Amino acid sequence: MARLRTRGHRVVLARSAGGDAGITVILSLLGAFMFVPMFYVIIQSLKPLDELWMYPPKFWVMSPTLKNYKDLFTLMQTSWVPFSRYIFNTIFISVGGTFGHLFLASLAAYALAKIRFPGSIGIFLSIRTSLMFNATVTSITSFLIMSWFHWLDTYWALIIPAWGSTLGISLMKNFMAPNVNDSVLESARLDGASELRIFWTIAMPMVKPAWLTLIIYSFQGLWNAGSSVYIYSEQYKSFNYAISQILAGGIKRAGAGAASLVIMMAVPIAVFVISQSNIIETMGSSGMKD
Repeated sequence: MARLRTRGHRVVLARSAGGDAGITVILSLLGAFMFVPMFYVIIQSLKPLDELWMYPPKFWVMSPTLKNYKDLFTLMQTSWVPFSRYIFNTIFISVGGTFGHLFLASLAAYALAKIRFPGSIGIFLSIRTSLMFNATVTSITSFLIMSWFHWLDTYWALIIPAWGSTLGISLMKNFMAPNVNDSVLESARLDGASELRIFWTIAMPMVKPAWLTLIIYSFQGLWNAGSSVYIYSEQYKSFNYAISQILAGGIKRAGAGAASLVIMMAVPIAVFVISQSNIIETMGSSGMKD
């Protein structure tokens, strides 16, 4: 009788040691290949200006320097709006938009997936249909709505549309429907738990991979958002927009541009790395079977 392979007192798949080594090598090569663009951006930010324009481009630095980062912060200080204000705007919009989107999308998805009411199928079909329309198509309608609510040139002009994104509702609903056990919800209702308590303490932990994925997607989109037709005042503009304006000075600011790409890339990557470990951990344990 064949013995099960164990690792750390846990049963693992019945593969040979050579198979595990082969998979590890393949995954390592794929990971290195995917890391190359990020590595190149970091290397570019450490190159002096003369190395930035070398052809063919090189994947190493002959004379590493931090001057590009110093130039970037020097350029940012020349603006009449403080550098910290652009950072605050980006963080406030990204965090506020992400968590508002997560909360409202999860509530709507829970109702559509686990509460039967007339018209629920039609509502979800309309939500799914809305995913086919690009934001550019609805830009005029969105502008009129923002103007009617007096949200133009305020933070709400960027946060409220993020809250109303239908992608999060579709994602959460499709994940909740098969992974949240109806019998568990019914038992909680019989015990007298309110729907809001059931949603927060039972349904949300079961779909942790889904809302972590939604956080990554929503935060990255808001963090990288550039100029907006809804914002006119300089004190409400994002860090990304401020950098694009500064770097419009030409090739002499290419080094500062490379440094800005590293800064803009670092935060979304950190959010992804932190959330990724939780997604991998919960994918195998979330969801309950009848």
